[in-house]
Amino acid sequence: MEINVLGPLAARENGVSVVPTAAKPRQILSLLALQSDRVVTVATLMEEIWGEDIPRSAATTLQTYILQLRRKIAAALDGDPSRQAKDILVTQHGGYLLQVQPGQVDAHEFSRLAASGRAAHEAGDHHAASELLSRSLMMWKGSALVDVRIGTVLELEVLRMEEDRMATLERRIDADLVLGRHTEIVPELRVLVAKHPMHENFCAQLMTALHRSGGAWRALEAYQRLRGTLVDELGLEPSARLQHLHQAVLSADPALDLQVPASG
Repeated sequence: MEINVLGPLAARENGVSVVPTAAKPRQILSLLALQSDRVVTVATLMEEIWGEDIPRSAATTLQTYILQLRRKIAAALDGDPSRQAKDILVTQHGGYLLQVQPGQVDAHEFSRLAASGRAAHEAGDHHAASELLSRSLMMWKGSALVDVRIGTVLELEVLRMEEDRMATLERRIDADLVLGRHTEIVPELRVLVAKHPMHENFCAQLMTALHRSGGAWRALEAYQRLRGTLVDELGLEPSARLQHLHQAVLSADPALDLQVPASG
């Protein structure tokens, strides 16, 4: 089964969609997919669907939702004698497990590629890091589970995925800066800074890219915009790290220039 959660929910078996239209079964499928090949307890599924207000009929209703999902899977299997829906959506002691082949859930592929890119970055292989991190970010087709009603359990999953996405993006931009791609990434960073006006790392990356592109005054403008937003919204000055970067741009510190590694 191929499952996409990094954007609108999609799940296909034999090319046939098994995504239900009703809200609660969609939540169940999303949670089972994110935890694929691991047991999701009945209590966790109930918490996701009903929160703290769990009805007396919850156990029976949950079984009905599972049955609905199995019927969708069975229809997609189209009478395949080698597999049954209950072998894919498996009843386990105390919960349920969705069996999915490796590489079929986009969120898991994103995490795998992002981890490989992070390892390459930490090892100093910035070309590999940029490529792997870029490939991981291409898995995203919008906000995670954008068309699924989110309960308390999925909310934490989505928050974790979105934070991982931001960290991966920052790391990929860092790699591109090391590789001397400052001019190419300025437009992307301008958009990111506009979307996240209090995000200091994006601002620092934009300032560095602008400085290296011969736009020191634009780098200073970016700092002033961030500082104004932080002061107005939070009553805070930028961090010491960003203030030091600001001073380095003002003094044209050579340390800001691209450091070309020694050959050999």
